[in-house]
Amino acid sequence: MRLFSNRDTKHFFLAVSAVMAVFFLLAELLIWALYGKASGVLFLLFLLMAGGVLAVCLWFFNKQNRIMETAVSQINSYLDGDTNARIACEEEGEMYRLFHSVNMLAAVLNAHAANEIKEKEFLKNTISDISHQLKTPLAALNIYNGLLQEEAEALPTVREFAALSEKELDRIDTLVQNLLKITKLDAGSIVFEKADENVADMMKDVELHFAYRAKQEQKEILLSGAENISLFCDRDWLIEAIDNIVKNALDHTGKGDFVHIEWKQSASVVQIAVKDSGSGIHPEDLHHIFKRFYRSRFSKDTQGVGLGLPLAKAIIEAHNGTIEVDSKLGVGTAFVINFLQNCSITVITL
Repeated sequence: MRLFSNRDTKHFFLAVSAVMAVFFLLAELLIWALYGKASGVLFLLFLLMAGGVLAVCLWFFNKQNRIMETAVSQINSYLDGDTNARIACEEEGEMYRLFHSVNMLAAVLNAHAANEIKEKEFLKNTISDISHQLKTPLAALNIYNGLLQEEAEALPTVREFAALSEKELDRIDTLVQNLLKITKLDAGSIVFEKADENVADMMKDVELHFAYRAKQEQKEILLSGAENISLFCDRDWLIEAIDNIVKNALDHTGKGDFVHIEWKQSASVVQIAVKDSGSGIHPEDLHHIFKRFYRSRFSKDTQGVGLGLPLAKAIIEAHNGTIEVDSKLGVGTAFVINFLQNCSITVITL
């Protein structure tokens, strides 16, 4: 019987049975001492009493057990997503006071969840509004800056500052775009369109994104891997994540260095490795590189805005994935990304 799976309940029934048996034996001994014989009537009365007491106890504990089973079922329903699940607690007693407290806790959790959703929606809308408001003046400033550069052909100093101004405008535009993306990811307002995508094609797109920059900085991007490996993901968003990691590798390499992107498949795991001969990450920074706007005091990169790796992490986690990092100064860095959809991506910078 499931009731007796509870050790305390089992001990209770054993204790009650033992107490009644002791009283019966004492009564029989007393009758034997007074009359020199045992009493059969007393034995029958004892059996009836013991049966009645045990039956009442069994009924009571069964009732309590059913009430607890119902309460556990309601709690499990709440944990499974039914936020309206509640435990009936109209009766009096300590157990019903406990149920009432559980119901109050559920109500408080619902209120907190609702407030969090409202706050995220408010943040998303605020960032979105600010981003859209900034796009127009940024576009105008870029046009004015372009015209200024054209008009300043004979003025080297003006042309130099106009070029620097263009870089800063690009940084602001990148910051605005990344803020908008990461806020939408936080708010859960992005619906990923996942499909089986060819990894080789995605990596070729990544290489194409950085080909001009690599040529300008005299760096080399190499690709290697099978042409028939596929990955179930949202192509554009996953390319965005890997773009940010490759950009981080390029930011920490010098003239004449290389970035090697390779991919392979083993069993149900797809692995992508991005290797470079970069400077590595200082041990002090390893636990902070995914924090937004984090700037290392050891970094020589003055152009980053501190959102690339956090955005990559947010995209990966939105795909039910995890990302870890390991690095050695002067040797390189290894980013390891694992997805729950029977696939794993390893991004390594060495």
